[in-house]
Amino acid sequence: MKKIRLFCAGGLTTTLLVNKMKAAALAEGYDVDISAHPVIELDEKGKTCDLIVLGPQVASSLKEVEKKFPDKKVMVCDLTTFGNIDGKKILEKAKQALGD
Repeated sequence: MKKIRLFCAGGLTTTLLVNKMKAAALAEGYDVDISAHPVIELDEKGKTCDLIVLGPQVASSLKEVEKKFPDKKVMVCDLTTFGNIDGKKILEKAKQALGD
């Protein structure tokens, strides 16, 4: 099972997005563990996942995160998809990043 962790500044919108991603994964039969966390938990939670997804509010930390976790896939959720809380689209992008 792949593990996807979403990180943002606060967590409210990201939690809604994760719920929609989980629903999309369930509908597809895609076995994945998805959770949302505030960016202050990145050092701890980033170690135990396959894909780190950064919310648009913390996108400026992309290079730093890639350096900190060179063995992890890292992507940024674009502002429009994030704002629309489009879990299906983010799940599709996550699967592409993971090679699934």
